[in-house]
Amino acid sequence: MKLTKTCPECNGLKLSHQEEKGEVICNDCGLVIEDKLFDFGQEWREFDSESADKKRRTGAPLSYTHADKGLGTEIGSKSDIYQLNKSNKDKYFRLRKWQRNVASAIERNLQIALAEIQRLVSVLQLSKTVEEEAARIYTHAAQKGLVKGRNTETIAASIIYIACRNYEIPKTLDDIEVVTAINKKDIGRNYRYIVRELNLRVTQSDPTNYVSRYVSNLALSQKTHTVAIRLLEKAQRKEITSGKNPLGLAAAAIYAASKLNEERRTQNEVATAVGITEVTLRNRYKDFVDSLNLKIAA
Repeated sequence: MKLTKTCPECNGLKLSHQEEKGEVICNDCGLVIEDKLFDFGQEWREFDSESADKKRRTGAPLSYTHADKGLGTEIGSKSDIYQLNKSNKDKYFRLRKWQRNVASAIERNLQIALAEIQRLVSVLQLSKTVEEEAARIYTHAAQKGLVKGRNTETIAASIIYIACRNYEIPKTLDDIEVVTAINKKDIGRNYRYIVRELNLRVTQSDPTNYVSRYVSNLALSQKTHTVAIRLLEKAQRKEITSGKNPLGLAAAAIYAASKLNEERRTQNEVATAVGITEVTLRNRYKDFVDSLNLKIAA
């Protein structure tokens, strides 16, 4: 709400804001200008995190990483069992069983899938932001019935790949195949299916995101890394990267930069490190040399 700066009655500028009443009063004529202001501040003070947790009346924020978005409750915990007698233990297990049985098919599927997404995020060393995005996409796909009849692990892997693409994290299908033991063709097929059915806009992979990783794997210098980035930036300005495999472009830039800096690596070494064929590397390298007019000794 925009507060009045002058009194509409006497045009006075001396206004006072009484926070406890939610009023704005003119000090000259006593007119109450506003009387229903909101106080957006907290009504209690905190001195440490413990006192804040005790006084805070709101729960944790909603999260797609839980099947119930964090709104549900769970009957007891495993540590509570040891404090119960036998009859209460039996009652405890019955209640837990009933609670799981009343969950819908979608909720049961989400519990399995979200656990798999959490595992993949941990193994691939991704952030909680990526996990949240992947969980959100999977939840929407499950609600639309897109995961029915499909392998949960494969769908989870493909959605992790989508989340990585959206956050420009240089993870390839090969990387995901290694940690899931699922054929990358199956992951790619499900990736395209989810993108098409949910009408998702997936960010195009930037080849510069891959340079640092493969320069390190090939034990090349920082100078070669810088030159490779500059070559890619020039290629992007000349629009010769459009529609090309970002891994092939990154490999070609690294190979060209290594030759320019006389840190020569063979085509086979570069292609193997990046995970592409030598034919792809040669084709992209030729595009760089011809389009950027590079003077590289044979």
